[in-house]
Amino acid sequence: MRAFEYANPGTKEQAVRLLGDSWGDAEVLAGGTDLLALMKDDVVAPKRLVSLKDIAELRGIRTSPTLGLRIGALVTIQELLDNSQVRRSYPAIAQAAEGITSPQIRSLGTVGGDLCQRPRCWYFRAGFGLLARDENGDALVPTGENRYHAILGNGGPAYFVNPSSLAPALIAMRATAKVFGPKGAREVALEKFFLAPGSEGEREYDLKPNEIVTEIVVPPLGLARSATYEVRQKMALDWPLATASVVISLAAGKVNSARIVLGHVAPIPWRSEEAEQALIGNAVTEAAVEAAGAAAVSMAKSLGRNGHKIRLAKVAVKRAILATARGGAR
Repeated sequence: MRAFEYANPGTKEQAVRLLGDSWGDAEVLAGGTDLLALMKDDVVAPKRLVSLKDIAELRGIRTSPTLGLRIGALVTIQELLDNSQVRRSYPAIAQAAEGITSPQIRSLGTVGGDLCQRPRCWYFRAGFGLLARDENGDALVPTGENRYHAILGNGGPAYFVNPSSLAPALIAMRATAKVFGPKGAREVALEKFFLAPGSEGEREYDLKPNEIVTEIVVPPLGLARSATYEVRQKMALDWPLATASVVISLAAGKVNSARIVLGHVAPIPWRSEEAEQALIGNAVTEAAVEAAGAAAVSMAKSLGRNGHKIRLAKVAVKRAILATARGGAR
């Protein structure tokens, strides 16, 4: 690991002043479960780490019947799982957090860190860049080992999948991210927070180099039901092959509103309006669920070795809908 400065500010104002104006000069350190591994592998080499651990206002979980759920960016995955109100009222979030099975990552990894972690693409992690190019500038993924890469939104130049465990559930619940920078605070709908970069100099989320995420706000769900379902190769620590988070409202036994978001299948968490429209107005029957699953992957395209993910994504959508109809129980 290369030498770096370590800064430990006590306020968010101090933190953003310590961050640089361009990516790579400085990096935000929260739990460090992703960043430190990237530094050890020499994928990133920041000159300064800006720790957020002593900024008290970035911690804590608060719930309100009128304002909904507020999650501080430094809340750990374990704190999220231990919160009874989250488990009771926002089961899709708790189920997504349960998918992070490592006790060490649960105790150190943060909500903000989960949303801002870098892609798990092995080309990126091996030093070939975010868009995985060879020395001639040709994309490596379409003709390479792409079994875990995107099946949606994979027309290039980005082929990786967004790695966040929590983002699909939060987007399905219409969550917003609060961001703070030198010009003050701003809010971003989490659905718009994630980006598919078009060049190596870009990042995968709507943050400037000197901005930080301070909290996530989820509006009240009312009588809506939610669930997350993951398809994974093993139950030990690993990233899913496909996930789906679903929020639905029922009236007279039929779905009158639905939000369906897929994870680990595209460079951004992928909201499927096609699946939503296939479900709305129908009872949650086998035929309706099958139609929604098929609609969710209607635009999916295999890169050659990842065709199996299309079937798995369809299954994730179907089982998440069924779990939601049961009140979030799996």
